[in-house]
Amino acid sequence: MNENASRRLKAIARLMLMVALVAIPASLGAQGCAMCYQNAAASGPRTIHAINTGILILMFPPAVITFGIFYLAYKKRDTFNEAA
Repeated sequence: MNENASRRLKAIARLMLMVALVAIPASLGAQGCAMCYQNAAASGPRTIHAINTGILILMFPPAVITFGIFYLAYKKRDTFNEAA
């Protein structure tokens, strides 16, 4: 692949990314939040407790994965400097 074709592909990729960012509004992901909040507030205390517990349970795996990645990065931070 020559240099001109490579530049053209990069330009097309950038253009597609810009179109995707403009075409997908940021508010699209939050369409049901008000309705979900109203439904959760109207439910009983057991349901509210179950929702809060579910949120906490679903929050732990991403947090553990993130902290694990940071720990491994910190542990291996000098590996590349020693080789040079």
